[in-house]
Amino acid sequence: MTTHTIGIIMNGVTGRMGTNQHLLRSIKAIIEQGGVRISADEVIMPDPILVGRNATKLQALCRLAGVEQYTTDLDAVLADPRYQIYFDAQVTGRRAAAVKKAIEAGKHIYCEKPTGTTTEEALELYELATAAGLKNGVVQDKLWLPGLRKLKRLMENDFFGKILSVRGEFGYWVFEGHSIPAQRPSWNYRKEDDGGIIVDMLCHWRYVLDNLFGQVKAVSCLGATHIPERIDENGQPYECTADDSCYATFELEGDVVAHFNSSWTVRVRRDDLLTLQVDGTKGSAVAGLRDCYIQHYGNTPKPVWNPDIPQPIPFFEGWSKVPEQEVFDNAFKVQWELFLKHVVKDTPFPWDLKAGARGVQLAEKGLESWAKRAWVDIEAL
Repeated sequence: MTTHTIGIIMNGVTGRMGTNQHLLRSIKAIIEQGGVRISADEVIMPDPILVGRNATKLQALCRLAGVEQYTTDLDAVLADPRYQIYFDAQVTGRRAAAVKKAIEAGKHIYCEKPTGTTTEEALELYELATAAGLKNGVVQDKLWLPGLRKLKRLMENDFFGKILSVRGEFGYWVFEGHSIPAQRPSWNYRKEDDGGIIVDMLCHWRYVLDNLFGQVKAVSCLGATHIPERIDENGQPYECTADDSCYATFELEGDVVAHFNSSWTVRVRRDDLLTLQVDGTKGSAVAGLRDCYIQHYGNTPKPVWNPDIPQPIPFFEGWSKVPEQEVFDNAFKVQWELFLKHVVKDTPFPWDLKAGARGVQLAEKGLESWAKRAWVDIEAL
């Protein structure tokens, strides 16, 4: 058995997403399964070291994850040849400077999004990593959600015919903290700390749209700060200076129209926290995080508008659930495994830092559209 041991510097994994999705459900899970299997006699084994500013938190996280190594000295570990990959899950404002250091140290780069606070900053990271001959990637986890994988299978089998439109509903009620504690960090609602749902979610919708439905050509976006005051982690009130809701329409290549409502001030009455409805000439589908429901042309009811009688058509009954034909692994873990194969075996990995820059670009264009109250074109990077 040939084992490729790959040292991974994991910076910023004491946060909720970094701990749960990247460390515990991805790297720890890969180690416990015996590594990433390349063939019957070849495997990739991650060797992580945790990096952060709080040694006490890092020690506790090491115990939880079964990881031996941690440090608060990023510069020292970047100089260690044992570690070939730098991963960053810090808050957005700290990401670019740390990634640049890692590139200078010759590390392959894998990081969370947004990859920068501006398109120029995000694109510079791609250019620096590419010029240095380093492998690079950005987390685009929603592409491997079971619900979206099922959508992709339907598209591959021409279930939809010509796709006409995509409608996304994302979000839930984030408590303000006055009586019930908030379930998201306070920085999300402060613009000065790189918060805001437009910056957060349009990065996601860019890669979902580009990879599944067509390149984004233009955006019309309206943001809102519906809740003006919240309570922070120390019990202190603070002014919300960032948008907590976003209503965006996208023009895609192929004459597809997409509209996404993203909100932390909405109560959920749908199948999941994220649902995508895809309508085509032959059929429609509604996908959540895991499940997907379809309605073919032959099963489409023919309603007639009549508000004077109770609705005679049970609309939900006309949809069929897509059966579980495959076993889908954790979306973050799937992409980690692909990136590790990319580093070791040079297998294709198109979700690079340039794709991350496109996500930042769409967020910036969304903010520009909101400020101008106008459609804004999306130029190719």
